[in-house]
This record gives sequence, C-alpha cells and structure tokens, in this order.
Amino acid sequence: MRRKYLKKATLTSKSDASETKDVVRAILDDIEAGGDAKALEYSAKFDQYEGPILLSNADIEAAIELVPEKLKADMQYAHENVRRFAEAQKATVANFEVEVVPGLIAGQKAIPVNTAGCYVPGGRYNHIASAIMTVTTAKVAGCNHIIACSPPRVGVGIAPAIIYAAHICGANKILAMGGVQGIASMTYGLFGLPKANILVGPGNQFVAEAKRMLFGRVGIDMIAGPTDSLIIADAKADPFVVATDLVSQAEHGYNSPVWLVTDDRTLAEEVLEIVPKLIEDLPEINRKNAFAAWRDYAEVILCKNREDMVSTSDEYAPEHLTVQAEDLDWWLDRLSCYGSLFLGEETTVSYGDKAAGTNHVLPTSGAASYTGGLSVHKYMKIVTWQRATREGSKPVALATARISRLEGMEGHARAADVRLAKYFPHENFDLVGVASDV
Repeated sequence: MRRKYLKKATLTSKSDASETKDVVRAILDDIEAGGDAKALEYSAKFDQYEGPILLSNADIEAAIELVPEKLKADMQYAHENVRRFAEAQKATVANFEVEVVPGLIAGQKAIPVNTAGCYVPGGRYNHIASAIMTVTTAKVAGCNHIIACSPPRVGVGIAPAIIYAAHICGANKILAMGGVQGIASMTYGLFGLPKANILVGPGNQFVAEAKRMLFGRVGIDMIAGPTDSLIIADAKADPFVVATDLVSQAEHGYNSPVWLVTDDRTLAEEVLEIVPKLIEDLPEINRKNAFAAWRDYAEVILCKNREDMVSTSDEYAPEHLTVQAEDLDWWLDRLSCYGSLFLGEETTVSYGDKAAGTNHVLPTSGAASYTGGLSVHKYMKIVTWQRATREGSKPVALATARISRLEGMEGHARAADVRLAKYFPHENFDLVGVASDV
C-alpha cells in the first residue's frame, strides 16, 4: 500500500475561470480608458459606496477612535512580530562587490521598488492581518510609497480596524475601493496616486485574475487561488486538535481544500468522526464555508510510512503544512514543498495567519513546489553592476569578441574590438572564433 484515500475530494479548486476573465478584462479596459470617473462608477456599482476614496488624516483619526484599546494592543503585538521577522529577512540580502578576475569588479545591489500597492480583503471578514502582513513588509523593504487598498462597506467605509492596522504599519495612502477597480486604480495611478510597481495581497477570484492580467505591467506577489492546508499526523497526534486545525482552515471559503495525511488508521477515523461535529458548532457564516469545503474538497489520506507521507505532502505542495508527529527535526529536514511550515502541536496555522511573525500571503494550488510566500525580498530588485580597469578589461574583451563572432553577433564583437584598439593600440589580437560549426 502506498496510499489510500479514506476521504476523496469530489471537486478541485481549479475550476473554469473563463467568465471571470471576461468580466475582469472588460473592467480593466474600461477603467484604463475612463480613469478616475470610471473607477468611481464601478465602486458605486460593486462597493455601493460613494464616500471618500482617499482617506484624509481626519478620516484615519476618526476611524482609530473607534478601535478598542485591547484590539489596538493586539494589532501592535502582531505588527511588531511581523516587523522583526521581516527585518531578519532583509538582513539576509546584502550588497556586495567582488573582483571576479584582476581588474574586473562586479557587484550586487538590492533596491526596493518605489511604490507598493497592498490589497486588503474586506468582504466576509475584516482581514486585519492582511494589512499587517503586506504593509509592514513593504515598509521594512524600504518602499517610498505604500498604498493600502480595501473594499468599503455600505454606509460605513473601510473597517476601522483595517484602517488602524494599515496606518500603524506604515501606509502612506489608504484607498477605499474594492475588487478589480481597486487593483486598477493602484496600477494606473488614479486619484493622484503614484503608479504601483508591485501589487500584493490576497483577494477573491476577480482580484486574483486582475493581478494575473496586469502582471508584466506591474510585479505581483503571486497568482493565488483558494487557500489550502495539509496536516501530517502520526499515531501520537491528538485527533481533536488535528480536527480543530482542519476546520479552522476550512472556514476560509467553500472551496478551501484541507487535507490530512497520516499513517495511522485509528487517528484518521477519529478525525473523520470529529470534524462534522466541530463544523456544526461554528457560527452560521463560518459553518457554511467549512461544511462545503469539507464535503467537496477535503481529503484524508492513509500512507504506509512517514517516507510516503513526505512524498504525498510534497506532491500536494500545500500553502500551509502542519506536522503533528514525533521527531520534528526529521520532518523539517525532509519536507521541501510548502508555503509555510508549522512544526508540532504547540503552533498552528492560525498563529501564522494572525500574529506569529511569518507572512501569511503564501503560494496556493501547488505553487509552493516552485515559489515561497510574501517577504521583503518580493519588494526588492536584486540588480548587478560592474566596472573594470583597462588592463582588467583586456581578457574579457578578447573572450567577448571571439564568442560573439562564433555566435554570428558582429556588433557585439565590435563593441569589444573598439576598446582593445583604443586601450592597446600597439598590440595585435586574434579576435576570430575557432570554428564556425562549434
């Protein structure tokens, strides 16, 4: 037995998105052509909001007054954790220069992008943590302009807690606009904003599609799908804790996959029995999401041994990966495909989602097999530079001229020739490639 499905998903998160694409393309084209007025028209239609679009200092201060002090303290705690982790990440990227060969010096320089557009969802839930995750990392990276964009609620505007979070984390401007129109406004530089160089942050399928379509004109953090989570658990794991963690992630949305990978049938069967009871105990809006996600997208996979559990997990490449098993260092060493890893019962994805310090904007739908999540590095361009002495340029010019001619790129070769002729006028060089058929 390699693996056996005790529960198999009936649906996948990769549904037909052709209708979404058509809608998003039309909105982006309309707003690019119509500017501020067209963006306001879509805001009135979809957000049903006609209040201030760019929040003034007075608007921000008024919102801050509505946030309870205890919640402010919790957000400040989360912000400090995210900031400290982001600063440690930034310290791993260093500017340097090296003498590649005598007289030829090359270097690396990390330059933050000028403007970051941070989208903060505000639909079913107030995504306070998304404001903290995106704005804080942009600030630590050194972006000059940081725009926080979040959908307003009818008759209310942006949730005060989101405004407070964006403000304390360093947003220069707060834009009350949701969906495609918010993404377009940041990209096109509407309402007097600087044009965004990068768009980051989670959103619904329309936001995700808008970012995908605009990628190339602007940078993006990633192309995101529904959030997903996988738990690896052995016989020593607590089935109630495992079930609780699965349900906690299933409440994200009706199409949010959660997976359990285990080598213990007894544990798997206990979890299968507990999960529906936990879902039933949730508030109604959370219950609907979790019930649909568990019914249609969840899987429980029984594996032969822990090596098979590792290969199964790496194949799924989950956004969030939790290990509730013995010998945590062994798992840390073996597992290689995940957005963020949570080792042991003492931590949970919910910690990472809200306040632990690691970023919660992570690759979904298997993208963790080739990329990581949002970090200060996403906001930074790693560029290179070089300089040389005349003597140091000689061997490079010789090699460049000969390689260029072998490739048939005579213009490149002559750029090297002219320097050799100018710097070493009394020397004769063999500047012809060895063979034309190499």
